[in-house]
Amino acid sequence: MLRIITDSASDLPKEYIRAHKLHVIPTPVVIDDVDYFDGDTIQTGEFYRILDDIKRDVKTYHINPAMFADAFCPYAKAGDTVIYLCFSTGIAGTYNAANVAKDTVREEYPDFDLTIIDSKCASIGFGLVVSKLVEMLEKGASKEELIEAADYFISHVRHVFTVHTLAYLIKGGRLTKFKGTLAETLDMKPVLIVDEKGALSVIKTVRGRKKSLRYLLEYAKENGWHLEEQRVALCHGEDEEGRDYMLSMIAEEIHPKSVLVGTVGCAIGAHTGRGIIGFCFFDADEGKYKKYFET
Repeated sequence: MLRIITDSASDLPKEYIRAHKLHVIPTPVVIDDVDYFDGDTIQTGEFYRILDDIKRDVKTYHINPAMFADAFCPYAKAGDTVIYLCFSTGIAGTYNAANVAKDTVREEYPDFDLTIIDSKCASIGFGLVVSKLVEMLEKGASKEELIEAADYFISHVRHVFTVHTLAYLIKGGRLTKFKGTLAETLDMKPVLIVDEKGALSVIKTVRGRKKSLRYLLEYAKENGWHLEEQRVALCHGEDEEGRDYMLSMIAEEIHPKSVLVGTVGCAIGAHTGRGIIGFCFFDADEGKYKKYFET
C-alpha cells in the first residue's frame, strides 16, 4: 500500500490528521530535562503554559534515527511503499536523521520502498504541502506523481510569520540581548519568511502588533496567486486574539476557498513563544496536477 507520513512540525490540526488517518511522527521537546513528544505526551495548550514562564528550561532536538526507525519499521514489515515529507533541513537535521534510519531499516528489510523528501517548509506551510499530496493520494495519484508534485508544491509555497515577543529569540541566541531589548522597548516586530533554502529569514521590521499582522496579509496579496481560488493556511501559537484578527482580515479581503488553521507546536514554538502568527499560501496554480483538485 502507498502511504504518506509526516512529522508534527507540519502543525496540521488534529481534526485533519484524524479525518485523513495521517501518521504524524512527533517531534521531541525537553522541558526541565524531561523528554516530551509534541502532540503525543504533551499538547500545545500545556506546552505554552510552561513556555510562558521564561525561566523554565525548554529545548528542542530533531527526531533522531532510532525514533525514525521505530516509525518506519511497521511499514517495512507490512511491505508498504512510503513517502515521508520532513521538516525543513534548513531549520533542523530531520532529513539526515531519517536517511540514517532508512539505511538501518533496510538492513533487515532490503526491499523497503521509502522516499524521504525535504519539504524546505515549516509549520502550516509544511502542512499545506502535505495536504496537497494527501488529497492527490486519496484520488489515486501514483508514487511517481506524488514525488514530482511534492517538488512542485514545495517550490511554490510561501510562508510569512511574525512573533509577539522577542524574549525567546533573545533567549535562544537568535537575537542579541541588546538589540532584542531595544526592539522590545520600541514595540518592533520582525516579519520572517522561509526562504528557498528552507531557512528562516527576516524581511522587515514593523512597529506594533496589528501592523505586523496587517503586513502578513499585504505580503500575501503581493506574492500570492489568485488567493481567492486557494486553500490558504494560518498558524498561531495558542493566540486566539491574533488568530481571530487574521481570520477576519482574510475573510474580508481575500475570500479564499478555505483556510487550514493549525497551532504552532513545540518544534518552532519553543523558539518563538506564545503569539507567533504565520500565513501560508501558494504563488502559482496547481499546474498539471489540477485534475486532482477539481470538485
